[in-house]
Amino acid sequence: MRYQSTTGLDSDQIDELVGRIEEIECGRKSGHGRPVVVDLYGQVVIALVLLRQNLNQMAVADLFGISQPTVSRIYRTILPLLEQVTCLHAPDFAEAVQTRVVLVDGTDVPTGNRRDGRENYSGKRHRQGLNIQVGATLEGTLLGVSDPVPGCRHDRRAITETGWEDILGNWHWIADPGYIGTTAITPERKPKNGEFDPKTKDNNKLISGIRSAAERCIAHLKNWKILATGYRGRLAELPNVIRIVTRIEFYRLGW
Repeated sequence: MRYQSTTGLDSDQIDELVGRIEEIECGRKSGHGRPVVVDLYGQVVIALVLLRQNLNQMAVADLFGISQPTVSRIYRTILPLLEQVTCLHAPDFAEAVQTRVVLVDGTDVPTGNRRDGRENYSGKRHRQGLNIQVGATLEGTLLGVSDPVPGCRHDRRAITETGWEDILGNWHWIADPGYIGTTAITPERKPKNGEFDPKTKDNNKLISGIRSAAERCIAHLKNWKILATGYRGRLAELPNVIRIVTRIEFYRLGW
């Protein structure tokens, strides 16, 4: 298996995660349970494949020659361990943005249409999901991912509800016109029945060119396809999944 393209991490990074998990497991009392069908390395790979490719569990079971219930047990066992061993790789956003010019953009994590999910329905995207705010450097390096808010939230409201507006208020940050009304540097909106003067056009073009790095950052984050192609699990668990994927992405980037 080509681990880097399939799991998002290279073999050395996976080895490091497995070693950290082994240290945690060694500190726990061993008990009697089901016989091990897949070794720890394989279990970590399975969990990463589910996060990176968002395959259904039956397909992963067929790939690894095990049953779907076994895949489900592995995923639910390994996921909290991955969160634990990558906890130090996620920087504090308030510290990460200091002395930097920060790019901010919002994106959604689609969840599929669910009963009683009206609050998560985005009229802009015409689907249900959760809204997350993503911060990046001018080079497009990830700086932070906010806690999710309901998908119906406009980015202007979401940046306030996540607490990022207060954090970013002390620094220079650049965003799209959806953040007009904050302290962000944004392109100007075209006046009603009017046209931009050449200077405003050039300024908007410059800001949009700089902002494109945030979109690249989001694209790299959403290579973890569980955030991009439709989350199928329990909706109450999605915020935790977003946090775990964010920590793994920071680990991948070498934070």
